[in-house]
Amino acid sequence: MNNNKKVVKRIVVFIICLIGLVAIVSVTYDLGKNKKKESNVSHPKPTYRAAYHFTAPDKWKNDPQRPIYLDGKYHYYYLYNRDYPDGNGTEWRHATSTDLLHWKDEGVAIPKYTNKNGDPWSGSVVVDDNNTAGFGKGALVAIVTQPSADGGKQEQYLWYCTDKGKTFKSYRDDPIMPNPGTADFRDPKVIWDEQAHKWVMAIAEGTKIGFYESRNLKDWRYTSGFFTENIGIVECPDLYLMRADDGSLKWILGASANGKLIGKPNTYAYWTGSFNGKEFSADYKEPQWLDYGYDWYGAVTFEEGKGSDKYNYRYALAWMNNWDYPHNTPTLKEGFNGTDSIVRQIKLKQAGDHTYSLVSQPIETLDQWTSKADSFKRIKVDGSATLPVTGDTYQLDADISWSEINNIGLRLRESADKTRHVDVGVFVEGQYAYVNRAFTGQPDTSSRYLESRAPFDVRKKKVHLKILIDKTSIEVFIDEGKIAFSNEVFPELNDKAISLFSEGGTAIFENVVIKHFNKT
Repeated sequence: MNNNKKVVKRIVVFIICLIGLVAIVSVTYDLGKNKKKESNVSHPKPTYRAAYHFTAPDKWKNDPQRPIYLDGKYHYYYLYNRDYPDGNGTEWRHATSTDLLHWKDEGVAIPKYTNKNGDPWSGSVVVDDNNTAGFGKGALVAIVTQPSADGGKQEQYLWYCTDKGKTFKSYRDDPIMPNPGTADFRDPKVIWDEQAHKWVMAIAEGTKIGFYESRNLKDWRYTSGFFTENIGIVECPDLYLMRADDGSLKWILGASANGKLIGKPNTYAYWTGSFNGKEFSADYKEPQWLDYGYDWYGAVTFEEGKGSDKYNYRYALAWMNNWDYPHNTPTLKEGFNGTDSIVRQIKLKQAGDHTYSLVSQPIETLDQWTSKADSFKRIKVDGSATLPVTGDTYQLDADISWSEINNIGLRLRESADKTRHVDVGVFVEGQYAYVNRAFTGQPDTSSRYLESRAPFDVRKKKVHLKILIDKTSIEVFIDEGKIAFSNEVFPELNDKAISLFSEGGTAIFENVVIKHFNKT
């Protein structure tokens, strides 16, 4: 009996030990699995790719082409070079969006070197709702500049699409608009004239913008020319009708232009005026400028596509680069070079007696990117104050007021030792607003284009700033968008501090709101 009890005890102890051993092995196995899982977790790598701006998927992009709205989507084409940096030639790459924020890459729609002429450059695409060109109702027709096979003359060629924007076919090898005998003959912009029931084209011809008309998009007749002065060779012309805030209807003629020699921007010049279907008459000889920064070029404007009154406002976007330094960007290390500005909404405002100006603001749906927000009601600054907030992708709004002061503003993307930063502010003595990128990484190795400036009425003694910061860009909208700056900046990735400053007096910063953006 006693021996039996001993045997039973030994069996129980053995079973308990066995259970314990199995438990230990199981725990060890699970820990090993978890460690393996942890080792496989991908932590995002530091990147210079923009968080909420459109960027090329790889290689190179430059000029945007005017987006169109078709079947519930915006279709956006842009000049793309898949052989960059080792080969030349652009083609039209395609992206789609329902909200102008989130974009889906659709591949190349007009490939380069597929007919006997050169690569496709800038132009414009229209929806031929009335089948005027004979490719079918609702077909897409693109009129594109290409250098001709016989000497590289800039001429206009027609491409058409019948598969909802995916692929275009060349209409013929011969141009629909031969070169009229000018070195520059490019970037056609086509619109439908509702009153005359015809197509109208604006095209860049050196320092002149030529106007043409057509009934079928194939046969074009010259009607007039608008001559510019002191702003260099114009590119990417634009023509559209807008209703001002006082109810007036005004035609706007725009173009990418270079006013550097006369102290003006190298961005988007525009004139308000009238257009009778054949010629444009400007209200004033001197142009106004839609952006005072260094990097808002090749801009296009386009209509909101969902049935609203198309004359009350338009959208606009541009290539954020400059032909003075097109290849200077840290994104090359990541295999791409090409970023667009944020899509902005533009409106026409009465600025004085018989004077009208465009104002611009970031697209409202940008709020979709907000992950969190920090706010400060009132901060009194005499010298400088660093906010307890950091970031590299955000929108910052602030109201600033003063009585007597020399200089006020913000230092953004600031380093921990405060030696590196991008400055935005108002220089009261000089009566101008500015963006200064001299104290951070930036693309201009000549150091000529460090501080962009715009005239500012300092007598108001107040200013509202709306600032968009992304990995390689800063965009500033002042006082409801009367002034805008768009600049490339290349801060070190860990430079994320935000400081307020005043020089020569006290400034009051109110309603400071920082909306942090995350890619969704």
